[in-house]
Amino acid sequence: MNPSLSPNKGNLPPATGPLAGVRVIELVGLGPGPFCGMMLADLGAQVLRIDRVDAARAIDQTQPATNAMNRSKQSIGLDLKDPTGVEIFLRLCDTADAAFEVFRPGVVERLGIGPDIARARNSRLIYGRLTGFGQSGPLSDRAGHDIDYLAIAGALEPLGRAGLPPTPPINLLADFAGGGMLLAYGIIAALFARERNGEGQVVDAAMVDGAALMLTPFYAARANGAWGPRGTNLLDSGAPFYDTYETVDGKWLAVGALEPQFYAALLAGLELDPASLPDQHDQSGWPALRESFASTIKSRTRDEWESRFTGSDACVTPVLTPEEAPHHPHNKARNSFIEIGGVPQPAPAPRFSNTPAAPPAAPEHPGSRTQAVLSEWGFASNEIEPLITRGIIV
Repeated sequence: MNPSLSPNKGNLPPATGPLAGVRVIELVGLGPGPFCGMMLADLGAQVLRIDRVDAARAIDQTQPATNAMNRSKQSIGLDLKDPTGVEIFLRLCDTADAAFEVFRPGVVERLGIGPDIARARNSRLIYGRLTGFGQSGPLSDRAGHDIDYLAIAGALEPLGRAGLPPTPPINLLADFAGGGMLLAYGIIAALFARERNGEGQVVDAAMVDGAALMLTPFYAARANGAWGPRGTNLLDSGAPFYDTYETVDGKWLAVGALEPQFYAALLAGLELDPASLPDQHDQSGWPALRESFASTIKSRTRDEWESRFTGSDACVTPVLTPEEAPHHPHNKARNSFIEIGGVPQPAPAPRFSNTPAAPPAAPEHPGSRTQAVLSEWGFASNEIEPLITRGIIV
């Protein structure tokens, strides 16, 4: 792991990376929003995170900020229920390239900070909107969570083992991949379009849409008969040569030996005679094949199997915990994880040869640098202090 980065005690480092010079305003909401902001900040964008004033005041400023999704961001608290707070937000949007929110449809309009108002003042502004069900449709005003968006998208039913209920993949698929990452992709695409036509636009990112998008190849596979019921296919635990197996020490091994040459390497590593086993693609023999793999793998520890398959193309890897992953030799060699303020976390990705981004800065609490932050966004020092005194900003 890279050496620990100390908590940020001053201005953020000079912006580098493919998005250097891009200014983004993030209205604080649940996880997918901060994740989108983190992805943009990781690539060099100047991201200003705007929190609620009551939430900002409740934070214990003596404790370090540890939320990895807030790394490399500026942060203030702002009262958007006060007309002055609304004007401050719109003024920030005047000089921003993008702003985004993660509220239900209509919330920002009722606050007076919706895209029509903000873009009337700054036509180049890209206004991102991330919701579960989208800005339109009969479910658009409904509450939901990752599991609900997956369910509606047709992306939950295929997940899990045969004969068991669908298994939610924590909240990775709809919230983060189909939500936060989709919005970041949309904002960057809109920035690219603006380079050609000079105009910003509204980006409507819905987690239902994003979750469905992740399932595109499997919709195609079902249509042509190449994909069957849950837990019976090559990639969903149906095939014994693409699954996880418990080792003798209670840990797990991942096996992904799909192609014939990889499957042959798997059998060699397990010291199993192909002649004594069913054919790899004879599904009637899969139960016996699975039992053979399970009993063999259960005979050794995970580390013993990892050592045995080192250098092999058997597609066999240890199933690491999040605590173990940063210490794996491959991840260490690639610096795939970093440590900021004592918190291990994945490093920014992808990597750029000509425009590499600076290492992420530690997250900061809203209000820890309000004077400096607002000065960078064009506010004079003699107007910032009265706003703090009145409680409009923190």
